Amino acid sequence: MRLSIVTTILVGLMFLSACSDPSSDKSKAVTGEAAPVASQPATARGQKYVITPQNSQITFVASKVTGSHNGQFEDFSGQIDYNGTPEQSRVNIKIKSDSITTDTPDLTKHLKTADFFDVAKFPEATFVSTAIKAGGEGGASHTVTGNLTLHGVTKSVTFPATINVTQDVATVDSTFSINRKDFGINYAGAADNAIRDNVVMTLKIRANKG
Repeated sequence: MRLSIVTTILVGLMFLSACSDPSSDKSKAVTGEAAPVASQPATARGQKYVITPQNSQITFVASKVTGSHNGQFEDFSGQIDYNGTPEQSRVNIKIKSDSITTDTPDLTKHLKTADFFDVAKFPEATFVSTAIKAGGEGGASHTVTGNLTLHGVTKSVTFPATINVTQDVATVDSTFSINRKDFGINYAGAADNAIRDNVVMTLKIRANKG
């Protein structure tokens, strides 16, 4: 009898863990209307650091009532134009939507359809920073704001990031959640297994001096 009770408790704990929301303890990106991007003369662009899939990662965790899935984008490019301090610099990234992959092949196929990213109609996502400020939530060194275009929708997003720049490498580390419905990705999932709105994004940028 005692063993049965212990087993029931353990199974219950495992179920609760599997159903927990991975975004619940993460910084939440603030979204708003897209901001204007100021022009930047070539003479003011400073040192360029190149972002590639070979030196960086863009990953995510999406979840529904019964559990979560890990994924990433495998084809992207970008650069950091460094002007002496992060606050005076700019980041831009282009992501091929069709390069999305997850831990489940069927899910990967589904995410590419019109229910989610609709990669045939919206083959590319982009991010261009509009402001970088010192200090950030959760001990981050900075707060980054920029225009994110995803699923054909452009919004301003603000999130914390830890930025470090040396002579050879510029690093950006950030984990935050973003609401997919802000970008028109509204597919709800099954009635008894609803998909959560918030997706956890993790950026691990190790841009090499170009």
